[in-house]
Order: sequence, then structure tokens, then C-alpha cells
Amino acid sequence: MPTNMLERVLSVRRVASPHSDSTASAEFENDNDEATADGDGSKKTKKHQQIRLATRAVANYFTRMGPIGLCLVFLFFAFIATLFLLLFHSRPFVCVSSYDPVSRSGFFGLDGLASDFGSLGVPWCRSKHGKTVEWTSKDLIKGLEEFVPIYETRPIKNNMYGMGFDHSFGLWFIARWLKPDLMIESGAFKGHSTWVLRQAMPDMPILSLSPRHPEKYLKKGPAYVDGNCTYFAGKDFVDFGSVDWGSVMKKRGITDLSRVLIFFDDHQNELKRIKQALKAGFQHLVFEDNYDTGTGDHYSLRQICDQFYIRGGGHSCFKDSDEARIRLKRKKFWEKAVDIEELCGMGEAWWGVRGYMRDDFNHSNQPISYAEHFQNSRFLESILDVYWELPPVAGPSLTHQTRYDPARAPSPIVEDGRYGLFQRLGLTRLETSVFNGYTQMVYLKISEQEF
Repeated sequence: MPTNMLERVLSVRRVASPHSDSTASAEFENDNDEATADGDGSKKTKKHQQIRLATRAVANYFTRMGPIGLCLVFLFFAFIATLFLLLFHSRPFVCVSSYDPVSRSGFFGLDGLASDFGSLGVPWCRSKHGKTVEWTSKDLIKGLEEFVPIYETRPIKNNMYGMGFDHSFGLWFIARWLKPDLMIESGAFKGHSTWVLRQAMPDMPILSLSPRHPEKYLKKGPAYVDGNCTYFAGKDFVDFGSVDWGSVMKKRGITDLSRVLIFFDDHQNELKRIKQALKAGFQHLVFEDNYDTGTGDHYSLRQICDQFYIRGGGHSCFKDSDEARIRLKRKKFWEKAVDIEELCGMGEAWWGVRGYMRDDFNHSNQPISYAEHFQNSRFLESILDVYWELPPVAGPSLTHQTRYDPARAPSPIVEDGRYGLFQRLGLTRLETSVFNGYTQMVYLKISEQEF
């Protein structure tokens, strides 16, 4: 989804004076030129006299005050000069490219308080044929209007360590749009994602794979167990990569695998999961935690596609670089922001997480060379038909979120400043804490490599 460029255009419109088509009117105007000029001259003379009198009165006033008057005059002009510098020097009025982080940061300021979405780059995985999703921002806004009342009925009000509002909406919207015949989730936790899928498709079957059955959480608090869901959980748990999907699909009567939606929230290496899904013949995948470079507990699509040859990708570990200074400033305001010290590991390795490919909740942490990282990106491009990152629901001035750094996120659905729309959609009724879980949820469609 492309980033919108910030443009400030100064347009000067000159309106021509209307001309009279009547000769009599023209002669009338000519006859009155001299009188008008005399009248204007008289008015100007009076105005100049008034200005001179006012200036003389002010000068006499300050003269009578002596040195104190001179000090007041000096302080007045010093104040005007300071105000001028604050208004115009610290915020230069220039046109800024949305893909130039240095100029954008100069425009918005480096304090990190400005949203400045995408100013540090949003590496977007490239698809084989440049395709994108069918839905538009208008569809997303319409979906939000429908989903907010649904979300308010959720059984798990405090889904700590689980999906917040942004990703709940994203999963619901994608499932609602695709209308799959079967939904499969890998990683259920307390069952919130199962509930979201059920709201999107009330009558479609769900398969849920999770090491721990959601019903176990009912002993400690709210959880959700679906009556039309087949659970491979607890003692019956089978990892997604170990399931005989051919047999399962045959048993379910599913012959068209393009009618199946897979949702991954299992914190596993996403490249590994993609290869497993591709082998099984699945096409539509959603990854809940698409962690940015330098963050997270598993190797993600966002990390894989963070490459120098991709717009918004690649990094410098030079500590005095513009990127380093911008990151250091922004880390003061955004909890998930990453500075250069955290981004770069030994040998200036910035890819993955400091040159490592994490997997399985970070229980596995393997070093990866840049050459291998590069090849992973090229492989991904060879099988990608569509790649789409869910944008944040709204800007931080509306949601009051303080975790993810907008400088590494696409522009939100409801932009900062559009409080009226934010309120009309019902988003003001939600607790601010539900907006803190955004991690670039991603939808992709894959197919076999073309030779």
C-alpha cells in the first residue's frame, strides 16, 4: 500500500477585473477618473498625517520615560525577533518527499511527537506481478463502522498478550471479505481469535491448533470455546507442519484449497510456515505478528523484505548517521522504537534481529548471513501474488497509543486530526489500551514458483 506524499502547495489566483461592454459606461468612468484621484489623494494625505501624529506621540511618550522607555522598546523588538525565529526557523515551510526521512524529520521535528507515518521506511514485500488487494480505504472505514459494535461484545475484555483492536479488526475484515469455506488457526491462546473468525463467518467450520486448549484458561478467567470448531489442542495437539492436510481436506470435503484461510499466531519462523503452507497447497495466509526488523521473537515477513533494493528497506549502522539520530530521538516517545545500538549486532549485522533468525518464541536463535537473508527475500518474491500490511486503525493523537513507532508503519485508516470520523465510527467508546497491540499484521496470497 503506497505511502501518501506530504505536499504543501502555494497557489496564487489572479482574478481579472470585469470590463464594461458599454461605451457610455466607459465614458462615465473616464469622466470620474480625475475626481476619484483627487478624492484618493485627499484620503491618503489625511492618513499620512494621522500616522505622523501617532508616531510623534509615541516618541514623546518614551522620551519622557527616559532610559526605561528605551529598555521597553528594546525588549519589545527582542520579543518580536524571538517569536519570528520560533515560527519560521524551527519549522521551515518546504515541500517534503514522503520517502525522505531526513527532510520529513526536519519538517515535523525530531521530537518524535509528530506521527510522521513511514518516515523511517516501510519495506513492502514485492509480489510477482505487482498485484494488490481488492479492497480500498473506503471499504476499511465501512468495515470499522460495522465491527466496533461487534468488538464491544467480545467475551475476553482484557486480552493481555493477545490481539488488540487493530488486529482483531484486520482478521475479521479479511475473513469477511474472502468468505472462506474453512478457516484454520495456528495458535489460539484464550480463544479470542477463534471468536473473531466466528463473528466474520458464523456458519463456516474452524480448525484450531494450539498446544494448550482454550478451555484451560476458563479456570482463571474469561476464555472462548467454539462449538463448531475442531480443536487439535492439549493432548491432541499437532503442529501445523506435521498435519496430513491432504487427509484432513479430504475428510472435510474441501477440494478447492483457494477457499481456505490460514491464520498464524504461533510465533514461529514465518518463512518456515510459508513453505509448509505452500507444500500443502494453501494460498491465503494471515500472520498476526509481523515484527519489524530488530524486534520480536521470530523471523517475520517484514524482516525478510527489509532489503536495500526495496523502497524503505535497508539500514546503516553508522552511529552518527541521520537514521541513528532520528531513531534515538523517537525512542524517547515510542516504547517499541529501536535505536541503532539495538538494531545492529556484531559486524554491523542489522537484518532479522541483530543478524539472527529467531524461531519458536525465541527458543531458537540462529545466526544468518546477509547473503542468506537476501536469498530468502528473493524466494518470497517468487511465490508472492499479493502482500498487504494492515494499517493502524487510527493515528496516535486519536488512540493515544505509545508503543509502536509510526515512523515504521503505513498511514492509518483514520488519520490524525480526523476526530469527527474517529468519533462517528464509535472508536471513542473503546479503552485506549486496546490500541497498543499493533505489529503490522499481514495478509498474503501465495502460489507455486513460475519457471
